[in-house]
Order: sequence, then structure tokens, then C-alpha cells
Amino acid sequence: MTSAMHRRHALRGAVTLGAAAPLVAACSGSDDGTATDATSPSTPTSTSPTSTGSAPDGGTTPDAEGTAPAVGLVATADVPVGGGVILSEEELVVTQPGDGSFVAFTAICTHQGCLVGSVGDGAITCPCHNSTFSITDGSVLGGPANGPLEEVAVEVVDGQVVRA
Repeated sequence: MTSAMHRRHALRGAVTLGAAAPLVAACSGSDDGTATDATSPSTPTSTSPTSTGSAPDGGTTPDAEGTAPAVGLVATADVPVGGGVILSEEELVVTQPGDGSFVAFTAICTHQGCLVGSVGDGAITCPCHNSTFSITDGSVLGGPANGPLEEVAVEVVDGQVVRA
């Protein structure tokens, strides 16, 4: 009787694991480590980071004064006032709440770790469960997320938003 009970428990565990595996896979990120869902586009929702002066070894070439130029996350002209851009590879969202004022936040929703999907009308929106965050300070405007997006220090250098 004892061995039958053990087999039953093992079989029940295997069936449960087999049924749960597709659910876990559906909630996991894509191959590049970013979260996805069936309703969000699989292409990046922003411009690629730009850099100036790439060296053959992948670094940056120094300018005339011998200092390496700042590597920009995004050009200031590409960030709309009252909106922002999502930099998927960097897992950042850069916003411009007011003319000439740039702020950056982590682009990972504090609810379940999805990559936020859009920025507009003063809000950053997560496509997974529609949590919304302020473009000004990253605070939660609507749940289910209950924590703000973490601010990332940035500054503007030569028309580029760069990490501070």
C-alpha cells in the first residue's frame, strides 16, 4: 500500500508539473530577456540608442580634446514633450514631462516584471495588466502595480540623453 501511495503522489506531481509548464512558459520573457505578451508588438517601441565615434574595438573614439564623447541613450529630438520613448535593450523609458526636462526610469513594471509597452498622455503603460505610471516621477497612476518605477539619473549632453 505504501508503494502505491508513493506512485500516486509522484504521478500527481508529474501531471501537475506537465500542466503548469505551458503556463510558466507563457508568462516568461522572450529569448532576449524582455517580457512579452500576445498583444504587444515584438519589435522595439523606440529608436535604437545612438553613439558617436565608434572605435574598431567597440569603444568610442576621443574627440579633438582627447576625451571620449558621451554615448547617448536617445536624441532629445526623439523624445516628445508630454511623452517618452521606451529603450527595450536598456530596459529604460526616457520621458520629457515638460519642454527641455528629461527623466528616465526603469522600464520594468513593478507588478510582475513586464517591460512597459507605451508612453503617452502623461502616462507610461504596462501592456500585461494595464498598470500606469507618471512620466514625471514614475509614481503609480493606476494598478495593479503598487510601487513606482525606479528613477535612473540622466542628463543632456550635445543633444543626447545620457546616463549621469
